[in-house]
Amino acid sequence: MSERKVLNKYYPPDFDPAKIPKLRLPKDRQYVVRLMAPFNMRCKTCGEYIYKGKKFNARKETVQNEAYLGLPIFRFYIKCTRCLAEITFKTDPENTDYTMEHGATRNFQAEKLLEEEEKRMQKEREEEELNNPMKVLENRTKDSKLEMEVLENLQELKELNQRQANVDFEAMLKQYKELEAEQKRREQEEDEQEIREMLEQAQNRRLLVDSDSDEEPAKPHVKPEARMNPTDILQEDPQPQSKKLKTESWERSVGKLNSKPQLAGLVTVRRQKPSPALANGTGSQETAASAGSAAPTASSLTLLGMYSDSEDSAGDC
Repeated sequence: MSERKVLNKYYPPDFDPAKIPKLRLPKDRQYVVRLMAPFNMRCKTCGEYIYKGKKFNARKETVQNEAYLGLPIFRFYIKCTRCLAEITFKTDPENTDYTMEHGATRNFQAEKLLEEEEKRMQKEREEEELNNPMKVLENRTKDSKLEMEVLENLQELKELNQRQANVDFEAMLKQYKELEAEQKRREQEEDEQEIREMLEQAQNRRLLVDSDSDEEPAKPHVKPEARMNPTDILQEDPQPQSKKLKTESWERSVGKLNSKPQLAGLVTVRRQKPSPALANGTGSQETAASAGSAAPTASSLTLLGMYSDSEDSAGDC
């Protein structure tokens, strides 16, 4: 079974390419192309306007016996969009344009006519200067005068506009330059001020750190005291240091309180109640007994006071 897509063809042994008939096409053969109207035109039959850029399905052919510097010239056939009349135009390689040939008229184009007139005048002037050197000098003088007149007219127009507008452009430019310079100077001052503030803040911070380090006293190294005997803890003061300081300041300002108030209760004066039987006849005996009991009371008070002072002194030591 043969392949569906064959790349190689079979040539028989008696194949002769010279015997293949050549396709001879006429030189004025026409092709169908898609193009746009190259310029504005008006149909001669119905007067319809055809604007530049309108698309057509046109027929193209090569013009016989016409060429420009070896470049062929082509002719195009289009139909009017309203009456279907045939309109023809062809290329113009000499002027890089198109020329109207039949069926319509090209609309007026002032720009094109002006360009053609300038080219014609330039060509005539070059021909005159080529054979007449005095004509060259005259043309140069005319050109210089014309240039001076144009500059004078331009200056007059500028002065007229300035009088009407009352605007001094030089002053505006000067004011703008001054504002720009002032803005640059202000920005520079702001940058310098910001840098100065940052430096002052850094210096103040450094001074504060140095002052804090100087004010902080060196903490003494406290060595732990070694306790020789287990009974040393009994000799320590059970009251904290802060409480001792408060007590000392109070004693200096007010006076020392009695550290043994419970001893004052030991000294009491006991009075014996008289019996009802001896209430009348023993008045003198009571006075004697009271006098006798008063003496030992005073002596006991003296002894107790000495005892309490000795204990206080021993406690302070």
